[in-house]
Amino acid sequence: MKLRALPALAGAAILAFGLAACSGSADATDAPGDAQSAGGFAVDENTLVFGVVPDSVDTETNYQPLMDYIAEVTGKSVEYHESTDYAALIEAAVAGKVDVASFSGFTYVTATNNGAKLTPISSIVTEEGQEPGYYSQAIVPADSDISSLEDFAGKKVCFVDPSSTSGYLFPSYNLLEAGVDPKTDITPVFAGKHDVSVQKVGEGVECEAGFAEDSEVEKSDKVKVIAETMVPGAPLVYSSSLPDDVAKQLVDALGEVTIDDIIAAGIDSADSDAFRSVFFATKPVDDAYYDLIRDICAETDAEQCQG
Repeated sequence: MKLRALPALAGAAILAFGLAACSGSADATDAPGDAQSAGGFAVDENTLVFGVVPDSVDTETNYQPLMDYIAEVTGKSVEYHESTDYAALIEAAVAGKVDVASFSGFTYVTATNNGAKLTPISSIVTEEGQEPGYYSQAIVPADSDISSLEDFAGKKVCFVDPSSTSGYLFPSYNLLEAGVDPKTDITPVFAGKHDVSVQKVGEGVECEAGFAEDSEVEKSDKVKVIAETMVPGAPLVYSSSLPDDVAKQLVDALGEVTIDDIIAAGIDSADSDAFRSVFFATKPVDDAYYDLIRDICAETDAEQCQG
């Protein structure tokens, strides 16, 4: 989950590089149901499909109290849909096969550029007083001599996914700023998940350095952070084709909600150390909040950004 929270981002410098294409594509069976059934739902009027990408082995567990809360406030069954990768979630959104979802900022921009009709609601923060946002961190094995991004040149470098905000887009920008071309000066390795990227870097075999979001990096004592940068907070979104009354329920429920509100709604599973470690509250975000990512897309002509 993209759950770190930080101050607002400053503007991005002009970039002059192209990013690699999205890895893989969603199989037709990857998302449930037929595209936009009657009434604008992914499956039917009694079900909301909650889409995510598997950022870690704990992804479903992390989201379960939130899904239980959505079920409580809407009176609908909430179906968990974990896409195989970022590209698959994008395709599911474009096809109208998810009703609510947790995207990274880059994945949200990519999906909407490719025709997905999505509306941002909010972004999750983990501590009181925080604002949406989190860190993309450059990591190396704990005993590594690598001390800067410049030292990544010639190394095997773990990224998460070509459509990952903190696991590829911002790392690629930062490498270029350090004079390292992420396409020609390193050997890229795509780990698929943030926790796997951390694991591979910690082992120091497949990857001598890499990138991941801070919430996964902090779980490991096998790596150390040598650089980091802020990225926009990941949005919770709903399908814009949902009926107005259901959309309003989701915005009212998820726009500004605290963990105490969720527990008070009868979601006992939220009252746990595990959920408290990844969720404190949500803060509203809108489409304009992701203009920084659009600026990077425009300057880089990144293939993922093209509709």
